[in-house]
Amino acid sequence: MTITEIPSISAEQPATLAGAPQWFADVQSAAWQTFLDTPTPSRRDETWRFGDLKQLDFDGYAPAAFADSNDIDIQISGLDNTSAQFIFANDDLVHAEADLPNGVICLPLADALQQHPELVQKHFQQGSTKLGSAKFAALHTAHLSNGLFVYVPKNIEVELPIEVYHIVSGDQTASFPHTLVVTEDNAKVSVIDYFKSSGEEAGLVIAMNELHAGTGSQLSYSAIQDLNLASKIIQINHTTSERDANAKAFTLNVGAAWARNESLSKLSGSGANSDMLSINIPAGEQRYDQRTFQDHEAPHTNSDLLYKNTLFGKAKTVFSGLIAVADGAHYTDAYQTCRNLLMDDTTEANSMPGLQINADQVKCSHGSTAAAISDEEIFYLQARGIRPRQARQLIARGFSVEVAERLGNEALENLVIEYVDTKFETLS
Repeated sequence: MTITEIPSISAEQPATLAGAPQWFADVQSAAWQTFLDTPTPSRRDETWRFGDLKQLDFDGYAPAAFADSNDIDIQISGLDNTSAQFIFANDDLVHAEADLPNGVICLPLADALQQHPELVQKHFQQGSTKLGSAKFAALHTAHLSNGLFVYVPKNIEVELPIEVYHIVSGDQTASFPHTLVVTEDNAKVSVIDYFKSSGEEAGLVIAMNELHAGTGSQLSYSAIQDLNLASKIIQINHTTSERDANAKAFTLNVGAAWARNESLSKLSGSGANSDMLSINIPAGEQRYDQRTFQDHEAPHTNSDLLYKNTLFGKAKTVFSGLIAVADGAHYTDAYQTCRNLLMDDTTEANSMPGLQINADQVKCSHGSTAAAISDEEIFYLQARGIRPRQARQLIARGFSVEVAERLGNEALENLVIEYVDTKFETLS
């Protein structure tokens, strides 16, 4: 069957994942109905303010067909040392290797649904989608066929990161990767998702990741988005942090014509801590749209958001973030910062930070800046023999480094900076 013979992703209900338990079939059926019943976002929706609604026409995209690994033309550029590495092409597993501590479950989601159905059900889609893409989250679930499930038991530490590659191949191909990570009490793990294209054909990725950090655990998640410039992506993140847990969610956007990122961090236990980090380097006609929600439900919780955008050409970014402090969530400490570096006069950065506080004894702040590189900075570097174009690149690189340094893993920091440098090289 060729890709042109497969119905559009929004035309008819997809078949239920083969071999999945009945509860999952019911979830997929309900998700399809939710997709049909939920209106497409409009200009009246605050969660799509300044958003590019023309990007939401997915009628021409079909579910991903099987991609032969021999036909995948892509260079895998990740970490040198990992605990596990999985490669999916059009949502089919094409490579897997792992060296993990006893008790850790790290499986393709399709296998986890058969081997550990109760465990997956306990944590699968327990959060809500509040940031505007409920319709497309439902479309994702209805078409979901694979992804990665990671479960780390109590007191187990996975020392090296787990890498997961999601590769899209074929024209007008739609992919629906899902990453579900669970850490029990005092466990530790780091997971990295890569989103890449094989070739230059237009693809669509609607991805979700769910992170559940148990009491006293440490959970780090990174998404590196490097799709080709004909593709687009919606990525939805939901993080839950229980008592004294530390959760970190990082996103790097260097590829795709259009990217929409929605990230919700729920701090449900006292002493929970959340870091939300992002580096975005759009150029040309690229559009990046990011919506965040720091949801403080318990007292004595901390969250810190730092997003940095470096814009070139006619690029456009949107950032809308909200810090919400619930009744009784006293002694919350929360920060939200979005900084935009405008490399050309034709760029556009829209930022809408916000606060909603319903408790006492809290320390919350938010802010956004948008500025160009000053003539004084360029002159300073020129006086030391650096040409203006190179000076601008060095300043832009240093602008992104602050975020990378907060990842807490030297190898990952270096990898992120390599992606940043590669993007700058294409611009020079």
